[in-house]
Amino acid sequence: MMKANKHITNVMIAVAAVAFSSCNDYLDLVPKNDITTIETTFEKREDAEQWMKTCMSMRDDDLSGLYYNPAFWGSDEVVADDYTHIEGIGAAKERIPGIMIAEGKQKTQNPYGNIWSGNKFYGGIRYCNIFLENIDKTYNIEEEERSMWKAQVKACKAHMYFELIRRYGPIVLVPENIPANAEISEMQIPRSSIDDCVNATVELLDSAIAVLPPQSGLSSDLLCFYSKEGAATLKAMLLLYAASPLFNGNEMFAKFTNKNGERMFPEYDKEKWRRAAEAADEAITLAKSNGHELMKGSTDRPTAFMNVMRDIENSCSDYNYVNKEALVLVHNHLNTFEAFYHPKVESQYKAYYDWTCESGVYPTLKIVETFYTEHGLPLTEDKQWMANMYQASKETNERYKNVVNFDKPILNLHRRREPRFYANIIAHGTCWYHKMSSSSTKYEAIDCNMLKGEMYGTNQSRFVSNIPQCITGYYVKKFDQSDVSKYNYQYYVGRVGDKADILWRLPDLLLASAEAWNEYLDQPDERVYGPLDEVRRRAGILPVREAWETYARNPKNVTTKAGMRSIIRQEQDIEFCFEGKRFWNVRRWMTAPEELNQSIMGWNIFGTTDQKFYNDYRGPKVVDNSHSFTAPRDYFFPINAEEILISGIKQNMGW
Repeated sequence: MMKANKHITNVMIAVAAVAFSSCNDYLDLVPKNDITTIETTFEKREDAEQWMKTCMSMRDDDLSGLYYNPAFWGSDEVVADDYTHIEGIGAAKERIPGIMIAEGKQKTQNPYGNIWSGNKFYGGIRYCNIFLENIDKTYNIEEEERSMWKAQVKACKAHMYFELIRRYGPIVLVPENIPANAEISEMQIPRSSIDDCVNATVELLDSAIAVLPPQSGLSSDLLCFYSKEGAATLKAMLLLYAASPLFNGNEMFAKFTNKNGERMFPEYDKEKWRRAAEAADEAITLAKSNGHELMKGSTDRPTAFMNVMRDIENSCSDYNYVNKEALVLVHNHLNTFEAFYHPKVESQYKAYYDWTCESGVYPTLKIVETFYTEHGLPLTEDKQWMANMYQASKETNERYKNVVNFDKPILNLHRRREPRFYANIIAHGTCWYHKMSSSSTKYEAIDCNMLKGEMYGTNQSRFVSNIPQCITGYYVKKFDQSDVSKYNYQYYVGRVGDKADILWRLPDLLLASAEAWNEYLDQPDERVYGPLDEVRRRAGILPVREAWETYARNPKNVTTKAGMRSIIRQEQDIEFCFEGKRFWNVRRWMTAPEELNQSIMGWNIFGTTDQKFYNDYRGPKVVDNSHSFTAPRDYFFPINAEEILISGIKQNMGW
């Protein structure tokens, strides 16, 4: 495979192929000679198909991989221990982009999460352009299939544009490839305005949506490509971003121009919210008419509460493509979340020991306190919830059997919470309902004991850097499959090819619709409440107006635009926790400086009793002060400094 000319900006790569490594076999079929082989490649259907699949593969690792996608670990939902900081993760012991960005350590030389360079998304865009320019030359292909492949590649190119826009803001549009023998000055194209970038991406998606089949019409080898409803979801999410404060009327970036002096960020336009709302509604209609629905209706758990937890558990994972709410998928080639989230128990607990679980990244107390009470309200709003969340008391309500420990007092913070809390968080005093063994049909409620020396606790007397330590006192339970006996190994090994990562699912559209209509309307109405309540019903909590009017200290919040803005944002934080959404949300909402500069709080993990673990019930303590966000710099990623020097493109503000 030819290497890109290193003397020309990687944005406008001057050759047909780019040098990169991947575990994907599709790449072996890309021409290995010079640009004249492209015509030969596109003569036969089989080779053209492999080129199309290569286009798709070029987005996968940077979107699904924990190693490369900074959104998973780059916000205030999680914090890494010293071991993960020093050792990195994986065989190569790589530094984790998300963690580095969360700590304000982004850089212009080899930036973390860089997808701008030629062997990343601009390389992918060039591959897409080559396909679109040559697929009409393929002779042994049915016209319907040719049109569908074109639509797939247009959607893929649009997706790469979208990912570039939310990382970098204004980008360089590449409607067609520049000839390899063009002058360098012809390749030094300026960045386009946000509006032009969005419109060009929407144009690609509209063209694709008109042709693509529904997900049910995709062949089994294309399920991680684009469906009609998947492309419509991409369009809706793009327009939601375009309507949001970071991209719509952003005064902080009002004077930012490209090298030609053209303004990059537009004046505020309220109509962009309406456009986003209507796009979300259209995508919802498409999704539902093609069989998509929320994962719900589980019946195999002993209580109604636990069946709701099972529904929530099923909502965010997709093994064997059975998740009906999944809308945009990518292949997971690199890793599994469970290995870095679930407890690394010692080998003496052989019934629960799983050598593949390293842990190393843990929920913050902030996200623990974000989840609602049992009434579907913020902790400080529910007038019937606990008088003191940092004291302990015993649970007696049978609704929570097998969910929390009934044998001893537990922290009030961990009692009477909504099902999503228990489905997503492992907390001291809660239970983890799991199969007793891989061959058994029986389950047990494992006591999640986080005290020093216990199964989920540390054996150390201080913080150390040579082994993982759960520094906050919480583990992530999300992405667990409780119908297997061990957290990761028993289910994941041998199923890599059957696992897809979900980028967007039906609740994304529902909450996007609620958010966009709320911002557009003068006062919220059913267009705001309806989709929000659909998500809440599956979560096992009351409709939003009933919850606030019955149990809230400030019931009028549910009737105002500002009140509903806060409610919808918290709903998104809860529903999509640990899925990489909050990283982008706090940026597009422009709340990042307030949210991402706070100390990370937790418990005394060296405590051998509940009283010591909970700091004599005085409340949490600071366990980490490393997180940092500097505005305006950190709202967008820097473009690699070498790219700036070669291409003449203007760098993002603050870098």
